[in-house]
Amino acid sequence: MMNSMNVPSKRSTLEKKLDKLILALFATLFTMCVIGAIGSGVFINEKYFYLGLRGRVEDQFNPKNRLVVTILTMFTLITLYSTIIPISLYVSIEMIKFIQCAQFINNDLNMYHAESNTPALARTSNLNEELGQVEYIFSDKTGTLTRNLMEFFKCSIGGEIYGTGITEIEKGGAERAGVRIDDDEDKRSATAVHEKGFNFDDTRIMRGAWRNEPNPEACMEFFRCLAICHTVLPEGEETPEKITYQAASPDEAALVAAAKNFGFFFYRRTPTTVMVRESHVDRMGSMQDVAYEILNVLEFNSTRKRQSVVCRFPNGKLVLYCKGADNVIYERLADGNYDIKKTSREHLEQFGSAGLRTLCLAYRDLSMDQYKSWNEKFVQAKSSLRDRDKKLDEVAELIEKDLILIGCTAIEDKLQEGVPACIETLSAAGIKIWVLTGDKMETAINIAYACSLVNNDTKQFIISSETDTIREAEDRGDPVEIARVIKESVKQSLRSYLEEARRSLSNTPERKLAFIIDGRCLMYALDPALRVNLLGLSLICHSVVCCRVSPLQKAQVTSLVRKGARKITLSIGDGANDVSMIQAAHVGIGISGQEGMQAVMASDFAIAQFRYLTDLLLVHGRWSYLRLCKVITYFFYKNLTFTLTQFWFTFQTGFSGQRFYDDWFQSLYNVIFTALPVIMVGLFDKDVSASLSKKYPQLYQEGIRNTFFKWKVIAVWGFFAFYQSIVFYYFTAAASQHGHGSSGKILGQWDVSTMAFTCVVVTVNLRLLMSCNSITRWHYFSVAGSIAAWFLFIFIYSAIMTSFDRQENVYFVIYVLMSTFFFYLTLILVPVIALFGDFLYLSLQRWLFPYDYQVVQEMHKDDPHEYSMIRLPERSHLSPEEARSYAISMLPRENSKHTGFAFDSPGYESFFASQQGVCVPHKPWDVARRASMKQQRQQPQRTGRS
Repeated sequence: MMNSMNVPSKRSTLEKKLDKLILALFATLFTMCVIGAIGSGVFINEKYFYLGLRGRVEDQFNPKNRLVVTILTMFTLITLYSTIIPISLYVSIEMIKFIQCAQFINNDLNMYHAESNTPALARTSNLNEELGQVEYIFSDKTGTLTRNLMEFFKCSIGGEIYGTGITEIEKGGAERAGVRIDDDEDKRSATAVHEKGFNFDDTRIMRGAWRNEPNPEACMEFFRCLAICHTVLPEGEETPEKITYQAASPDEAALVAAAKNFGFFFYRRTPTTVMVRESHVDRMGSMQDVAYEILNVLEFNSTRKRQSVVCRFPNGKLVLYCKGADNVIYERLADGNYDIKKTSREHLEQFGSAGLRTLCLAYRDLSMDQYKSWNEKFVQAKSSLRDRDKKLDEVAELIEKDLILIGCTAIEDKLQEGVPACIETLSAAGIKIWVLTGDKMETAINIAYACSLVNNDTKQFIISSETDTIREAEDRGDPVEIARVIKESVKQSLRSYLEEARRSLSNTPERKLAFIIDGRCLMYALDPALRVNLLGLSLICHSVVCCRVSPLQKAQVTSLVRKGARKITLSIGDGANDVSMIQAAHVGIGISGQEGMQAVMASDFAIAQFRYLTDLLLVHGRWSYLRLCKVITYFFYKNLTFTLTQFWFTFQTGFSGQRFYDDWFQSLYNVIFTALPVIMVGLFDKDVSASLSKKYPQLYQEGIRNTFFKWKVIAVWGFFAFYQSIVFYYFTAAASQHGHGSSGKILGQWDVSTMAFTCVVVTVNLRLLMSCNSITRWHYFSVAGSIAAWFLFIFIYSAIMTSFDRQENVYFVIYVLMSTFFFYLTLILVPVIALFGDFLYLSLQRWLFPYDYQVVQEMHKDDPHEYSMIRLPERSHLSPEEARSYAISMLPRENSKHTGFAFDSPGYESFFASQQGVCVPHKPWDVARRASMKQQRQQPQRTGRS
């Protein structure tokens, strides 16, 4: 609990810009009110005798005190024009986002992992549209790009490499070099073993053959270290075939499984003892149970990067066994044995080049006096109430030194399915991907090759602490000098690489650049004095790989891009060490993998595989961004249009604050008459299908550039709102000057305002249909229903007011209007004139300056629906017919015919179905036929039981 941190509250960039738009609307409201208030103070005068302003009048209309008139009118107009602020917008947006998460993302079968029975999960609804604007992805490697299914694959003992397998990374590297490698399973030797956590083949050390090696003592210490130095718990029967290991990480379980297969079988643990069944050293085939007393455990953490145990042998011998990262172990080795150090370092680089995860093993013999002196300090540190972890680390430094190198392990972790294709698609979408990993540089580089982040044509800028200059400084042993040398080296490298990257960008902009840095150099590069160059070089490069980084450094790099470059960032990881990185990004994605649910619990969205990012970003994220942009700009347009008609009326009333519309009209405008259609657009509108969104990932760049929510777009909507408001008010007011009802009376204010309001409701709803890319029956239903709701309301409202009070504003208004030909003519002409400018603008824009998605629409306007069948996992327990029925059962039960600008687009049921690749019938009898088929499938089961 003490190590936990508060979960940050995240808001999308679109919401933040919406706040600025609301402030702009407040400024517009204030300007309109100031104009009206000043106009009222100027207009008010006793010369207008017909207003009755002589004598004793209210302060608001007293011409003798114009300042008071101005102030009071200001407050009146604020109330009158308050409809310009879209209060219901936030409610609509939250409703749309919630349904997008609950129905679209969580129920998408394309992001359902059948093997683990894990669907996608939206843990927040605040960031849907942020998924459509991501420019930088920060990814962990282990468990995120890889499967996190560790297998002991190779090792180096006493300067000799053991293990004959070939990794996927080696195969990929050979293919890039044009060399064909045959890896036939039939060529494996009889001693080869392949079980969970162990995939090793080498006859030299399997089945006790290590006794015949030149260094059997080193082999024995190596296997003993694997069997003792861990915190694994055994479960089940104490036999090698049936025992299972519960470990904090898959690496530990793989190492203990390796010890078992090498003849050192760990089978029991007590609070103070580890029981190991060892193959006897002297007699082949003889077994011996040995109890090792565990005196102290120095646990692994992300700072120490190593784990140690102090154990007592049955003969009383004290030994410290240690395993950890190579750079950490090498710093603590005793002097001498340079040959094995050099050879093992070469082996580590070779393992890293093959994409393997490496650990170094070392030991140290302890005397009783040494141990007692150190143990007293250890007990004091362990019982400390303040800075306990820090003191334990300091005490561990006292004993974890003068180590003797035994060898190193190499564990394989294969890539997840579809990772390279996913990264290529995301890169084509304009998204830059950074890999932040704790692995060696060679391992990370080869994983980058395997993931298509880097290829042979990519120019690489590498900053590493493994240089001759830095090693010479390390050999001298002065920490201050080492820090100075590393910092100066990083400073010079950053400066030269930045200049070279800029030249490359100007000369050959099509060439890809990659920046690779290790955690030790990154620590100095994140210094405020070097941070600017680090950020500049990183942003120029197409991909960045950070190796040997700690969880804190992952979060620092993420924050550097988020705050320094002001770009939309996404972090994805699967373990507890990725939590800080996930929380530091705009959007955090957790993968429910092998290392628990810490990353998922700290994330905003959870998926089961890295490849599902394609659907999450390019489909759901992009659609959410487009829909919400349209919802916000439309809200702005319709509220501004409605309020400006009231503003023009103010000029005709001497700025008195007289309302143009009835109070109920004004109250229900946003709640009933224009509410439902915009929600339908926020849920169902889409420019291109899901398959086309992934086929043309370049469409995603419109979200990165924020094409649809710029001030230019808002200004266009505002201009047409201004134009339409003039048409609504002045056309109806001017045209009705000579109009009269069936009784011969001229039309009054409430007749004109009701007529204008009718035109506003009809026009803004039709304008929404014009902006839709796909029109479903739900669009028709909502638009027609909103217009019908207005007419139904005004009929009932007029009737109610007539029965209660014949002097009411809207008394018999709608009946008077509908008895005149003038009303019908106005209802047709005014919306046509108001929408003509929008129609002309949309036509010219699509013809002369089309958006990318409009080009794709025209390219595929004649294409039929692209229904691709659901691809079931191989191990799925469902048959294809059952899976199809299951997919259809998850979909809402409605269908519709509808059209779009450039292609036909599915309705409510087929809307979901097309995303999942399920062809859904469109006729009622097909639904009945599906039900009868289901009954037929169940009938044989009932017959068999009878």
